[in-house]
Amino acid sequence: MTSAIRFEGVTKTFGDYEAVKELDLEIQKGEFFSLLGPSGCGKTTTLRMVAGFELPTTGHIHLEGEPVEAVPPYKRNVNTVFQSYALFEHLSVADNVAFGLKRRKVAKEEIRTRVGEALELVELAGREKAKPAELSGGQKQRVALARALVNHPAVLLLDEPLGALDLKLRKQMQVELKGIQREVGITFLYVTHDQEEALAMSDRIAVMEEGEIRQCGSPEEIYEKPAGPFVAGFIGVSNLLPGENGGQISVRPEKIWLGSLEPGMSSLQGTVVERVYVGTTTQVIVELDSGVRLVALEQNTASARADDRWEIGERVTLGWHPEHARELQ
Repeated sequence: MTSAIRFEGVTKTFGDYEAVKELDLEIQKGEFFSLLGPSGCGKTTTLRMVAGFELPTTGHIHLEGEPVEAVPPYKRNVNTVFQSYALFEHLSVADNVAFGLKRRKVAKEEIRTRVGEALELVELAGREKAKPAELSGGQKQRVALARALVNHPAVLLLDEPLGALDLKLRKQMQVELKGIQREVGITFLYVTHDQEEALAMSDRIAVMEEGEIRQCGSPEEIYEKPAGPFVAGFIGVSNLLPGENGGQISVRPEKIWLGSLEPGMSSLQGTVVERVYVGTTTQVIVELDSGVRLVALEQNTASARADDRWEIGERVTLGWHPEHARELQ
């Protein structure tokens, strides 16, 4: 099966700065693939090289099996959705979505049909005549998405597309984006620094640091079996304890029990130093006798009242099942 995107030894330098280092990666057709990492890790540069906005310093990029280094951006079968929407304020929603089709001189009847289908897909049917100024942030993002999808690209590139939205709308759009991707079957290459966003939508995630991929796998693999301290710390919250031979032991907060433990669990003693109520759960921060601090999560279903919960200064036993601890080097 031909991959949608393949990177072979791709390096990108800006002067003396190496933004992407010897990248070897294959993204399958129809996959929702996310590049995840902090600012400056090389994820956006990688996406821009696929779009043609940047050229690799060394190495090759293949789209649908064909090398594209010599193909200009406007001839590549990709479209990009940006955080800024980049809509034409003087054009209606329908004309914004139809813009690319008109430039390619697609027949008027086909444009009308495809624009209608795209707006239906993003739940904006009936807003064809509205101008961008009349739309909410979420609606503008939907228009930008429809404008990209209407061209039927082989790959849709999404560069932090939900970053400008408020938290509630961002979570709603995460579900909608994944649903749309499943429905249209187009390969999505998604760039984000938000680990929760990547976990919620992706089939696979590549975690990047300093221009290199530290781990690539399914959301569950990345979260449950981090390849090293960076991935463990970047994906969610992870407690890191000193291990043998200079290594570290990683235990997720939700895996830690407080108080009554089961037989066979690893156990430690400590003192509650902070308690943070966050609605569905309470974060209990415990300082071990060694001085290391661990975070444990307690569901608030069993302790609905504040006086049922652990008090600051209280001594506590905490533990976890050995299979929930991961040794990192």
